[in-house]
Amino acid sequence: MKLKIVYPSWPKLERQTEFHLPPHGPVVFAATVPEDVDIIFEDDNVEQINFDEHVDLAAISTMLTCQLPRAFEIAAEFRARNVPVIFGGISTILHSEEVALHADSVFLGETEGSFSKVLEDFENGRLQPIYDYMNDQPDIGLIGPARRDILKRELYNYRGVQMLDLVHASRGCKFDCFPCCSGFLGGRKFRPRPVDKVIAEMEQIPNNRLFIVDNSLAQDRDWLIELFTAMKPLKKKWVSHPILYDEEVLKLASEAGCWYVYQAIFDTSDMIRDRIKMLKDFEIGIEGTIILGLDDQDVDYIKRLVDFLCENEVDIAEFTILTPFPHSPIRQQMEKDGRILHNNWIEYSADKVVFQPLKMTPDELQDVYYYAWDTFYADSGYELRMGQLFQKLVMREIADNTYKRYDTRKPRRSISAKK
Repeated sequence: MKLKIVYPSWPKLERQTEFHLPPHGPVVFAATVPEDVDIIFEDDNVEQINFDEHVDLAAISTMLTCQLPRAFEIAAEFRARNVPVIFGGISTILHSEEVALHADSVFLGETEGSFSKVLEDFENGRLQPIYDYMNDQPDIGLIGPARRDILKRELYNYRGVQMLDLVHASRGCKFDCFPCCSGFLGGRKFRPRPVDKVIAEMEQIPNNRLFIVDNSLAQDRDWLIELFTAMKPLKKKWVSHPILYDEEVLKLASEAGCWYVYQAIFDTSDMIRDRIKMLKDFEIGIEGTIILGLDDQDVDYIKRLVDFLCENEVDIAEFTILTPFPHSPIRQQMEKDGRILHNNWIEYSADKVVFQPLKMTPDELQDVYYYAWDTFYADSGYELRMGQLFQKLVMREIADNTYKRYDTRKPRRSISAKK
């Protein structure tokens, strides 16, 4: 049997330099497919999809809401060629009823231990329209190493710099942050993977640079200490979402190779200032993640927030516009208040205003979004600031003898090989 996994493209953030990381969802999913299935993977962001290649089943993996319009186009192309299509992934779960209109089958939930049943049904001509495993989460011990061998690695580089490999050490999130869907998607119970299995997977990844994509590394102090202690001998360099603000934990994270973290900066309080200082004390870089359009913000507030980032010398910043995704707490409230402007999913890309702000007009919020990017990067653009962070990374790699040049170019054929 031949299965083609496709990852649809989506519009990237305005003002941010475009780059492409190897996707995580498709390679984690591929690890749950039986070994006798021939897998082909195509990433619509970096290559053209070959619709004419013979395959038995197309699996479309979606992560973002703004991927859906392109995903539906892709599904239509396959179905026009009589290739059945199954959807799965984060935004598939969030929009399952709409997705079902464009699919032969929809998978909801985590695929470990269950996708072989889907393939069995398919091969016996009884593929079901819905497979709902949302309330049947698999044993966390079933999660094995992702199938990174299906990636075309030469496609994931920026100006010759190898992009980070993605890996996850846990699932679920006990926090219920108002703009986030994680509680609905993976449950509000923290589910850490066994540390030895996480380390074994990291050891298999040839890339020395990782992105630990867990929802939060601030959920279990003892587990974090165990994880970072075990990671230290690997000498990997990595980035992550916020880490627990605890001196022992941050010290271990730095020693284990933490390069920088994504730090949510939502106000100019002493708490945020102290967090920035603590990360710097442990030589951990900071990418500020700043959501614009919160109900307590007006235009002047956002301008002061940008000044705060500059004053505290945050390394880089990613500005986004508050986006009320389905099944997030903020969505429920805004629907109740009648503040959702439209459901044109292509604009749910976190750089377009799709709701009515409380203290601004939609146009004012859109304009101050551009102001934030342009002002923060006025003296040194995103590429230069990112280059400075990479310089620190390289110096750390040289210091512990892990630096290597990543030649991501396709090998040239020799003259003799052409004969």
